[in-house]
This record gives sequence, structure tokens and C-alpha cells, in this order.
Amino acid sequence: MKPDLKQIQVPIESEMVVFEQKFRDFMKSKVKLLDHITNYIVKRKGKQMRPMFVFLTAGVCGEINDSTHRGAALIELLHTATLVHDDVVDDANYRRGFFSVNALWKNKIAVLVGDYLLSRGLLLSVDNGDFHLLQIVSNAVKEMSEGELLQSYKARKLDVDEEVYYEIIRQKTASLIASCCAVGAASVNGDLEMVSKMREFGEKVGMAFQIKDDLFDYGEEEIGKPVGIDIKEKKMTLPLIFALSKADWLEKKKIIRLIRNKSNDKKAVNQVIDFVKKSGGLEYAKEKMNGFYQEALGILEGFPESEYRASLSALVSYTIERKK
Repeated sequence: MKPDLKQIQVPIESEMVVFEQKFRDFMKSKVKLLDHITNYIVKRKGKQMRPMFVFLTAGVCGEINDSTHRGAALIELLHTATLVHDDVVDDANYRRGFFSVNALWKNKIAVLVGDYLLSRGLLLSVDNGDFHLLQIVSNAVKEMSEGELLQSYKARKLDVDEEVYYEIIRQKTASLIASCCAVGAASVNGDLEMVSKMREFGEKVGMAFQIKDDLFDYGEEEIGKPVGIDIKEKKMTLPLIFALSKADWLEKKKIIRLIRNKSNDKKAVNQVIDFVKKSGGLEYAKEKMNGFYQEALGILEGFPESEYRASLSALVSYTIERKK
């Protein structure tokens, strides 16, 4: 049966309602413009998967408390700050189908809003003595920045192999989900081994999540991001890396030339997509994604059975089976 977010949320339903109000309160400011912008951000939130990972992990490891709520808010504040800044860097006018902050209020204000959200997160932790949670999340933000920079550097050279690809997605995507799970565990339990296990679990989920995202670029689902975006941005993802590793020297040279010089040409992008499909790149990526997925479930099965564990397992399945 296909996982459903509403059913997954059942054990933490009341927590999510309380969290939403607390998160709004944490974002409030006396500056009218800032309050107006943060309200705009809150109203256009996504599926709330990050707080769900925090609360469900906390439920698996102990009893959800105020520290769990602050940990979930800290992750949301710091992550939202990075998204606002990313949109400025990418000159993006849309975020989740709505106008981005920089599109509506220009870059200067967007950067300052990102800084404000970052400082709110830091103060929330410092004021409440949640230094262990702050360390986990700050490390994730550092890793995410490094991952993005490594990907940008490699996009210029187009020399990404499988090992470098895993390092990029571990830093860029998996580190955030890993920090959600580590924060959930650390907020309810001082057992460092348990926190480490949950961090590893989250990392495996994040790796599978990103490979799934990369498969969308090849039109693998009815819905999803527009096809060929990664190729246009010269991002070397797993299906393409595998296909190139199997190609002969001449074909490899031809495909690299298309990506380097004609990534804005729809016909050239389609040629690359066809090359990847014929080379078995999609099947290989799915196999690797399922490997990370099974590893994550294996770690989770080491924890006692509970409604939280069942929902966390279903949430992992949801990230792999999603259509967008």
C-alpha cells in the first residue's frame, strides 16, 4: 500500500499542530516588513517532512518534549534561511510554485531575511542551552554549503565519478535529513550511540532521497521537476555518471561535448537523456537508491517496535515512492 502523509503523521498529529504555532512565534519580529515576509514564508511551507523526521525519531528514542520542538524549529529556521539565500544565488523567481522572497522584495531584503532566520535559530538554541542540538544543525549547514560548492566546482570541469557524486549528495542533501534524525534522538536521549545510529539512518534516507530526485530529471514519473534541468545546469548525476563509465572513448567525448556546449539546446539534452536510458543508467541508479533504502530500514529495525517506528518506516518509503 502506498504511504500517505496524513496516516504517517497520526502518532505526532498533536505535536505537529503545536509545532506549527510555536514555529510562527519563533519567526515573529517587531519590524513590520520582516513580519510580513516571514508570514509569507510560513504560509507557503512544504510537506513539513523535516519536522516529521525530528518528531518521529524522538518518539522512537524516548519521549517528545520542549527540546524536541526547539530542535525541529531550529532545523526549519536554518534550512529556510539557506533556501532564501539559495534563491538569491540562483536568481530563482519561484519556490514551490510561488514567487520567491527575492522575486517579490529584491535580493538585498532576501539576504537580510535569510540572516534574520539564521540568527533566530541560533538564539533559540543559545537562550535555551540546546548547545548539543545547535552543534548538530550547524554542522549540517556547513556540510550543505560545502556540497553545493563542490558540485558547482565539478560542474565546470565535468569530471565527477561515482565516489565524488556520493560525497556531493551526502553533504548537499543527506546531511540535513541526518541532522533531523540526530536532533530528534538527542532531544530525548543522551545516549551518544543512539544519536549516532539515528544520524546514520537519516544519512542513508537522504542518499536514497537525492538519487530519487536525480531520476526525476529523466522523466521517470508523471509529475516532477521539468525533464533535463540537471543536464542544463551541467550537474553530473548518478544515471549519467554510470552511462559515461560504460561508454567508449568516442561516445563519452561526444556526450561531454553536448553537455559542455549545448546544454541549453533541447535536442542535445534529449540526446543525452536517450544515451543514459539506453546505457542502463536509470536501472543502475534505482538499484543504488534501493540499496540505501534497505540499509536505512535495517538500522531502524534495530529499535524497539512502536507506532513511531512504523510511521518513520512509512515516511522513508514515502520519500522513495513519491511522484514529485
